[in-house]
Amino acid sequence: MDVTYVLPLRATHPPSPDLVEHLAAIAAVAQVVVADSSPDEVFAANARAWGSFATHVRPDPRHRCANGKVHNVLTALDHVRTEAVVIADDDVRYTPALLRAVVAELAVADVVVPQNVFVAADGSRVPWHAVWDTARTLLNRVSGGDFPGTLAVRTEALRRTGGYDGDVLFENLELMRTVAAAGGTVRRADGLFVPRRPPTAAHFRGQRTRQAYDEFARPRRLVAQLAIVPVVLAARRSPQVLIAMAGAAVLAAEIGRRRNGLRQHAPVAASLLAPAWVLERGCGAWLAVIARLRGGVRYGGGRLVVAAHSDDELRRRHRSPAVRVSA
Repeated sequence: MDVTYVLPLRATHPPSPDLVEHLAAIAAVAQVVVADSSPDEVFAANARAWGSFATHVRPDPRHRCANGKVHNVLTALDHVRTEAVVIADDDVRYTPALLRAVVAELAVADVVVPQNVFVAADGSRVPWHAVWDTARTLLNRVSGGDFPGTLAVRTEALRRTGGYDGDVLFENLELMRTVAAAGGTVRRADGLFVPRRPPTAAHFRGQRTRQAYDEFARPRRLVAQLAIVPVVLAARRSPQVLIAMAGAAVLAAEIGRRRNGLRQHAPVAASLLAPAWVLERGCGAWLAVIARLRGGVRYGGGRLVVAAHSDDELRRRHRSPAVRVSA
């Protein structure tokens, strides 16, 4: 395939056999570039694991930015010579067939957004927190679209924009908006399901405020989420109202689960957990506001203020008249 698989990586431990096997399988059908900002001893272990079949590089200081993932992606792009690039986190698990499918979607778009689904490495049931987080995915599918840990991009689209801003938190949205602002097309492939390994419980807990902070890039959603806790408190003496609200969340999530065949990959328990996730996000939204007042959300030893730039701001930068998103 005329595609380069880009893995931006910062790890604290040597790679798992699961990750090494995954990259080896991808390297059999595509070029692989790993931009690795791991500590020296982990970088060396990574080099031993996949140095024979992947291009393995340190992040280039020329691309330094506040978001380390973007720093790594921009570095990797310097090594890309193919027409397409697939950017994926280290917990994403493409098969060669899925890689072909997502690259094929680039025939009609500049950016393709597949759908991640949690799948355990051993095929066992995913942990409770992954089911909880799946509720977020289901609700996103009926309210503007989910944001996976992977995107497929036409290389020329990124070259045309000079990359994308790396001083933001919500880097996938920034990439999508940047390409669209320059006249590109973003396509959501909601029926293309790419496995993702569930996070640890500690990692899941650490992402709660950070994910809520992303919504500063979508102010109307943030306002709606900030209203959740006040509305629940106002309705606390009206069980019927609370039940109706919970039922609406479950119904919306179930609609998302049934779209494009996702119910084969997402348990019904995720829909039932939707009210709990909504309440969690309502609390997280207020924590995100507090983080903003303190100078931004914590990230990589510092703070990031901007979640992502607005469509209008990016259109001004790239002088494109409109953003185009196709379903």
